[in-house]
Amino acid sequence: MSELTFIGLDVHARSVAAGVLEGSTGEVHGGPAPVVVAELVSWLREQGESVSVAYEAGPTGFGLARACAAAGIPCLVAAPSKIARAPGERVKTDRRDALRLARLLRLGELTAVRVPSPAEEGARDLVRAREDARADLMRARQRLSKLLLRRGLVWEGKAWTGAHERWLAAQRFEERGLVLAYEEGLAAMMSVRARRDALDQAIREEAAKEPWATVVGRLGCLRGVSTLTAFGLATEIGEWQRFDGRSLGAYLGLTPSESSSGERRRQGAITKTGNAHARRLLVEAAWQQRRPLRRPSRELLRRREGQSALVRERAEAAGRRLHRRWRSFDARGKRSTVAAVAVARELAGWCWSLAVMED
Repeated sequence: MSELTFIGLDVHARSVAAGVLEGSTGEVHGGPAPVVVAELVSWLREQGESVSVAYEAGPTGFGLARACAAAGIPCLVAAPSKIARAPGERVKTDRRDALRLARLLRLGELTAVRVPSPAEEGARDLVRAREDARADLMRARQRLSKLLLRRGLVWEGKAWTGAHERWLAAQRFEERGLVLAYEEGLAAMMSVRARRDALDQAIREEAAKEPWATVVGRLGCLRGVSTLTAFGLATEIGEWQRFDGRSLGAYLGLTPSESSSGERRRQGAITKTGNAHARRLLVEAAWQQRRPLRRPSRELLRRREGQSALVRERAEAAGRRLHRRWRSFDARGKRSTVAAVAVARELAGWCWSLAVMED
């Protein structure tokens, strides 16, 4: 029997429950553990010379995993969505969860989440802050436009352009309450937009630095993949060598779900597993492949400056291939959403091929 001691931790902000499975005796016991990371690592060392630890990925982050790695303690951060749970189980406690983790760790039934470096996590937080600002801006614009719609005021041209914003600033009302509400909504929209623009500039500056500059520069050669999209994909995916051209699309939830039994095979909507932000970025880039192939824009030519001939050739081939793929769906009368998902899945493969390309 293995001498290794397996420890499962159910980690919360103010409490930690531990489940310990003794490898030599098979004895199982559980109880509270220290909350402070330094004290928790010391407690883990006291459990034996050979221990293996696991806890679920969650809002507490990766600090514990990094501290365990620095102390030489194997620590697995488990994907919560991949942990098997009995459908008839009606009792859930932190102690039970910790003991389950210890048992699954011993059986090798836990799916590990990659632990990013502090620099990678910081860049990812920057991208997600920009995503939050984008969502806040959409909500602020929605509230402002619907306030005007209730008064019968509708802008007939293209929305959120310079002309539209001058029209918004020119609106005048008599009711004091409405005046205050409109001015607050307009100011909130402008404030959020300024925050988004500041984050855009910060991302462009960060994307020009290593270790991101090489991958971002190559991905930016693809049609429809801007610097913001390329940097978002690079930070969310991290280590591209973990995948291949096909597995990346499955990791991001772009493959069809399936429910097959016997001779019946049924496929449904995409699985939507994995990183939702990276998946959205790829789908948005895939919609750009619907446009007819023309001479590259000045922005695309600028992004391709300084790249090798092989990278530019592969990006050109990807643009032609993805556009033909979209046209084939149009020819068969498929919905545009179906085409966008299929093209996004193939685009993921092209992104992978550029990211792992050797110099």
